[in-house]
This record gives sequence, C-alpha cells and structure tokens, in this order.
Amino acid sequence: MNSKKILIIDDETEICELIQMTLEMSGFSQIRIVKDGRSGINAAEFWMPDVILLDLMLPEIDGLKVCQILKSNPQTADIPIIMLTAKDTPTDIVVGLELGASDYITKPFNNQVLVARIRNQLRQSVSEPVSLKTIHYKSLSVNEEEFRAELSGIPLDLTKTEFDILLLLVKSPGRVYTRTQIISSLKNGEYSDVTDRSIDVQILNLRRKLGDFAANIETIRGVGYRMQQLAATERG
Repeated sequence: MNSKKILIIDDETEICELIQMTLEMSGFSQIRIVKDGRSGINAAEFWMPDVILLDLMLPEIDGLKVCQILKSNPQTADIPIIMLTAKDTPTDIVVGLELGASDYITKPFNNQVLVARIRNQLRQSVSEPVSLKTIHYKSLSVNEEEFRAELSGIPLDLTKTEFDILLLLVKSPGRVYTRTQIISSLKNGEYSDVTDRSIDVQILNLRRKLGDFAANIETIRGVGYRMQQLAATERG
C-alpha cells in the first residue's frame, strides 16, 4: 500500500512540507505537490495518483471546481479525493461531498488521523466489488444480490428503501453521505418522491429495527449520515 501515489494540491508551502514529511515517515514514497488548481488537474490526469489531497482555496482554479472537473472526467473519476481545508462549516462540507469528495478533513489536522484517512481510502479503492459478496460489518451481514440482511444471524425485516440505505452506508464505513447523495442513490434505483425529510424518517425506522446496533449509524449534524468507522482490530 505504501507504494501508492499521493498527489497534494495545496498552495501553502508549510502545510505541504508537513504533509510530505508525515507521509514519508509513514512509509509513503511517491508524493507529488502542486500549488494551483490548473496544475492539480493536469497532474491528476497525467500522473494518475491513487489518492488526492485537495485544498479548497487555490490559485487559478478553486478546489471545488477542481473536484468537479476531476469527477466529471472518466479517466480520473474513481480517484479518491480528500478535501483538506480550513473551511469547516456544514455548508462547505456538504458541497464538497456532493461534488464527489470521498472525505473532508479540516485544518489544523492531526497527522495520525490524516494518514489513517488516506489508508482507509486506499483500502476501499482496492477492495473487491462489494455487490458480488456478502458484506460483513461487526455482527451485521448484508447481501445485495439476495436482498438479505442479518444481525447476529437473525434476519432483519426491512423495506426495500431501508435495505438500500443500510447497504449504501455499510459499503463504506466512515464515509459521510449527505441526504442529497442518499436520495440520488435511491433514485438510481427508480425510486420517486424521495425527500430530505423522508430520508430522516427512513433512518429513524431503520434504527428502530436495528435496536442497540443502531448506535453504529451516526448523524453528522447539518451534513448527513455515516456508518461508524471500524477500529483496526475489527477490520477483516
């Protein structure tokens, strides 16, 4: 994993040097730094990194536009983007996530947390397609093809909408999904009349059926929902 390529797009020299030193001390050797949005887009397209660390306030092209451009390009659309910025309002986070960012870290940041978030994105990008197997998360198992969810071996009686929301969350523990992203995922399954309010209701119903296990579904105030990140000892 430490041979993976990491692209840093940030115009703050001290921050870039700190990140580079942190990553090198963690075993990463292929690191590239660019200082403006236009150069960041070019580097992503020609170097094809495995993860991008992206600041929002950049010269030439701002980070949100950079994210939008990279996610609209089939060549770079699957590269995980971690937004690394001083902007920390719920609105900023929602916009970044809805443009396709995989994670959002605010400055100042903890070095160990940054490395852990990067490794998490790398693990997700090389994992097997989750739709082809049963997903196991703690005592929960979810099988998309068989439309089956079990908690401690006991089948859960879920509606199609509840099942699809649970599946979305459990596929990427730790990733925050905005209500808009959840709605978009459901509509891809030809749902209709799905609103922010209906998502909250579905989450409430899902939590009731999960009982104590529902504590694993976390509400990120002003943003959306996520399945609690697994501790290192809990990962398969």
